[in-house]
Amino acid sequence: MAALDPLSLFTGLGLSEHKARETLKNTALSAQLREAATQAQQTLGCTIDKATGTLLYGLASRLRDPRRLSFLVSYIANRKIHTEPQLSAALEYVRSHPLDPINTMVFEQECGVGVVVTPEQIEEAVEAAINRHRPQLLVERYHFNMGLLMGEARAALKWADGKMIKHEVDMQVLHLLGPKTETDLEKKPKVAKARPEETDRRTAKDVVENGETVVQTLSLMEQLRGEALKFHKPGENYKTPGYVTTPYTMDLLKQHLEITGGQANNGICFLRFDDTNPEKEEAKFFTAICDMVAWLGYIPYKVTYASNYFDQLYAWAEELIRRGQAYVCHQRGEELKGHNPLPSPWRDRPTEESLLLFEAMRKGKFAEGEATLRMKLVMEDGKMDPVAYRVKYTPHHRTGDTWCIYPTYDYTHCLCDSIEHITHSLCTKEFQARRSSYFWLCNALDVYCPVQWEYGRLNLHYAVVSKRKILQLVAAGAVRDWDDPRLFTLTALRRRGFPPEAINNFCARVGVTVAQTTMEPHLLEACVRDVLNDTAPRAMAVLEPLQVVITNFPAAKSLDIQVPSFPADETKGFHQIPFGPIVFIERTDFKEEPEPGYKRLAWGQPVGLRHTGYVIELQHVVKSPSGCVESLEVTCRRADAGEKPKAFIHWVSQPLTCEIRLYERLFQHKNPEDPAEVPGGFLSDLNPASLQVVEAALVDCSVALAKPFDKFQFERLGYFSVDPDSRQGQLVFNRTVTLKEDPGKV
Repeated sequence: MAALDPLSLFTGLGLSEHKARETLKNTALSAQLREAATQAQQTLGCTIDKATGTLLYGLASRLRDPRRLSFLVSYIANRKIHTEPQLSAALEYVRSHPLDPINTMVFEQECGVGVVVTPEQIEEAVEAAINRHRPQLLVERYHFNMGLLMGEARAALKWADGKMIKHEVDMQVLHLLGPKTETDLEKKPKVAKARPEETDRRTAKDVVENGETVVQTLSLMEQLRGEALKFHKPGENYKTPGYVTTPYTMDLLKQHLEITGGQANNGICFLRFDDTNPEKEEAKFFTAICDMVAWLGYIPYKVTYASNYFDQLYAWAEELIRRGQAYVCHQRGEELKGHNPLPSPWRDRPTEESLLLFEAMRKGKFAEGEATLRMKLVMEDGKMDPVAYRVKYTPHHRTGDTWCIYPTYDYTHCLCDSIEHITHSLCTKEFQARRSSYFWLCNALDVYCPVQWEYGRLNLHYAVVSKRKILQLVAAGAVRDWDDPRLFTLTALRRRGFPPEAINNFCARVGVTVAQTTMEPHLLEACVRDVLNDTAPRAMAVLEPLQVVITNFPAAKSLDIQVPSFPADETKGFHQIPFGPIVFIERTDFKEEPEPGYKRLAWGQPVGLRHTGYVIELQHVVKSPSGCVESLEVTCRRADAGEKPKAFIHWVSQPLTCEIRLYERLFQHKNPEDPAEVPGGFLSDLNPASLQVVEAALVDCSVALAKPFDKFQFERLGYFSVDPDSRQGQLVFNRTVTLKEDPGKV
């Protein structure tokens, strides 16, 4: 069989061309995958099918001990291992037996080799899962989380084919519930909300049990957990991909469990700041992050800083040198850049010499850039000997001038996790390349080794989210600051009026995945409307006022109108507004010469005024010398004293003048950072209409005492939030989102 070039070999395994090229950039992975594919072809004597190719890629990307490669490839090629659960079990087995010769009988038992799961067994397991959740299924119908049924069936039948389970779940659910109705196709109803102090900041949902409705609480972790977050159990760190065991591992894990009490998902959560670079750390940023975390509704068990552990980290660095795993290097920063920097000529300098030089770094005897401490390892991305410490003569916001050398993230992260006995260290996908150094460093010092779990960033179209690019936007004057409501920072979303519950709900709906996710902004906005519809009281405002004089006003003075704050639930109360002979309506709610289908005020076409019980009819149009409409004169009648009008419009009387800021997307294209979509760069893609300021809008007096961040629904216009720029007598509102309906639709 003729040898294929690596790209053709990898695409022949079922990888896309893009995935194959990305794999080729990783030297270690591509070499292991090439070897696995070659061995499989020799065993099969024919082309590798896609299912087998997928398993081989999974093996090559997750196997850390190449000595086991041939053994595992033979099981895949001979189709003794033919499913993902079997492969995961096989990898777990070889990871947990790093030094032992493999007992094939035990191995095959652990991996389900030869196990046959019959369709009857799948049918029984699915039926049992459905029966356990039958009351809830009958209530929620197709809004029920069917993944729960699949998960329970798979737990009962570890080696069953996932597609067969899904098919059986679909068939049995259809038999129980019948075809989907229009209600089933609608958006899932909102879960019942509970006060944070009542539910320990958990969300709630109603479940019918024994004919009665009870409330079950779901923690945020339970909401967010997806297929990608199958956390290891406490103490089973060694079963996770890439974890490297040593003779000390099991004793260290035992000590760890004694300290933590075996807690994990029901345990405690640390919020730690990596303040290892004094040039970038400012106390205001940490305060802002703590504020945002609290605003989102989370209370960390403890807030810690990497700088809390500077003494211990320094002592461990000295120990690393003593063990021959670190050295002082004098290569300059520019020499270390690029894909293949030259190896350090100081890599093999004597231990005692590195110890003395490291102490000299600590005492300030080297200028910045003259010396670094480097660790002796090669990272997953091919980076060799990452820096552990560097010299910086910048005061630290917490430690002042105590230190002139500071540790790097690569050195600090895993060791701080170890000190705090973290079970699951959560970070974003770009840190996956540091996982090997994470495990290596803990093992090099013989300290407890936690596990780092990576997940994909959540991005949004029509936005940029990187700190560097937001700083460019601020510097260019495109936005005011980090809290400009056109951005998607948390401070910006808060200022715009997004409720924290909506952000949490959005994240729960999207879920947590290892892949980078880019969502449409309107999906987030839908979550915002769901929350504000239940929590934002109604008021009336007019953005482009047109004065209307009621010539036959039915009273000698203004009337007090009781308006429901939440029309759908009048038990939530009312507010009072005046209704006088002069009112203001939206200029767009009147036309002298309306087009066909126009339903609002026009000659011969009366309209109702919302909440008043009155209908007005046009009598006279007052114009300026230039022909511009200045005001209208109308007569009024009771709404029940004649034909019902085609429309009811909003209005204000004796209003407050306010400023209203209307926001649109900051960028014109979906992907402003994509050169193919925006060749001139994201700064060239700014939307000139992203902010419209209405300086003399009118709002009814029910909002007079509103405070910053108070939220309202201005009827027919959208949801609005009071901006912190507001001053006494001069309110400023940000439009949070529009209504679901067309703002001009009655």
